[in-house]
Amino acid sequence: MKNLKMMAALGLLLASTGAWAEYGLNMTPGVTEFSQIAYGLHMKILWICVAIGVLVFGVMIYSMIAHRKSKGAQPAQFSHSTTAEIVWTIIPILILVYMAYPATKALITMEAPRDKADLIVKVTGFQWRWRYDYLNEDVSFISSLDAESNRVRQLKSGEDPSQVKDYLLNVDHPLVLPVGKQVKFLLTADDVIHSWWVPALGWKRDAIPGFVNEAWTKIEKPGIYRGQCAELCGRDHGFMPIVIKAVTPEEFEAWVAEQKKSAVAGRVQPIADQS
Repeated sequence: MKNLKMMAALGLLLASTGAWAEYGLNMTPGVTEFSQIAYGLHMKILWICVAIGVLVFGVMIYSMIAHRKSKGAQPAQFSHSTTAEIVWTIIPILILVYMAYPATKALITMEAPRDKADLIVKVTGFQWRWRYDYLNEDVSFISSLDAESNRVRQLKSGEDPSQVKDYLLNVDHPLVLPVGKQVKFLLTADDVIHSWWVPALGWKRDAIPGFVNEAWTKIEKPGIYRGQCAELCGRDHGFMPIVIKAVTPEEFEAWVAEQKKSAVAGRVQPIADQS
């Protein structure tokens, strides 16, 4: 009874502070070719596992009911069955091969470089921010946790995080990318290992000091896509989010022109949030 009261009190506390997570029942398809490949592969493997589970547990349940002692069932007297051993060895091998082929094909598709990059972005992680360099546009800036989230997260700030929109998932300067264009990422780090991860893109890459990782994407739908550093990188690891602002090519060109103007004044103008 005491434990139930404690659990109820904890539930009320979480409800009052808005500390509920946004749970989902499945992966999301994302907004790139890679994310949709991963989603399709996930669904195919999921249904194979469901079919195996239904078959295996169905046979187990049937056996327990049909061959129970109360029905007078007598156990068979044998030590092994060569036929059964062959069947339960060959069938799993065939299932694994059937699953391995599309998985390998998906990995090759995701890792193979594209013929042409419309845009090259260098991503540099450091404690605890991201630096973005548009190598063929001569635009660079640093993206950090937004000021409101940073203020509220401080110890004894006295403010309610649930009242902050996109708490800990917003930045001062988002990474602006054009939709429908092949974007090549070059990822590295200045201090420790970080990991650049935006779920809607369908991949993540480690940013490693002294090493350059490569990744590709082509976003198909305008919008705002959020991610985080996915490698424990120190004290403020949880406070270096990633925000991608995907816009039309025309909006992107206008934004680039504005950045080049602002560079003369030594400042970065973030694109307006249209969400």
